[in-house]
Amino acid sequence: MILNCWIVDDEPLALSLLESYVQKTSFLKLTGKYSNALSAMKHLAEEKVDLLFLDIQMPEVNGMEFARIIGGHTRIIFTTAFSEYALEGYKVSALDYLLKPFSFADFLTAAKKALNWFEMTDKKPATEAVQENSGIFVKSDYKLLHVLFDDILYIEGLKDYVKIYTESQPKPILSLISLKALEEDLPSDRFMRVHRSYIIHKNKISSINKRRIIIGEKHIPMGDTYRKQFMSIIGQ
Repeated sequence: MILNCWIVDDEPLALSLLESYVQKTSFLKLTGKYSNALSAMKHLAEEKVDLLFLDIQMPEVNGMEFARIIGGHTRIIFTTAFSEYALEGYKVSALDYLLKPFSFADFLTAAKKALNWFEMTDKKPATEAVQENSGIFVKSDYKLLHVLFDDILYIEGLKDYVKIYTESQPKPILSLISLKALEEDLPSDRFMRVHRSYIIHKNKISSINKRRIIIGEKHIPMGDTYRKQFMSIIGQ
């Protein structure tokens, strides 16, 4: 697997070093090199970016702000001289955090982590007919868990975290990701946002009682913003 990657850093020496590291890594292909986030943003819609090596402290738009507008497909590895951003980096689903100055060995370890992530999430069934992915990988307790779409009952958002309730597990899966980011990776034919704090699997609905959606024993509130769309989908 070859990953298309960009590097974004306002320091010329850091940019050159990252470029040399990418060129030495067989599974990386450099498709973009930018000295600031604004320049990168102008080209973001033009091509598919798998992996982004991103500095944080940059003028005008910093790396953390840029990370929040990047699509769900692109994975981020932060490259920075400031360790205090580490926790915030994981809140935007960064795969790794390289503290400058870092060696090629450190870079390669982070890049391999990204390669493993894409290999796990992009695996397709070995059949002639290409089938839709059956689940999603989420980070929980320092592991990547494969959660089947049809095992999910509903998802509850709690600020920067989500709780994923499934049929097979007695306790919800807790993951450090926003509900909005997770929603982008869920198939819209099966999942729907019904409240600012809830996404449901449409096929798991037991009944609807006024402004409550009942899934198993859980009564999920229906937000006014989402009610009209939800009722139209179920034919009411």
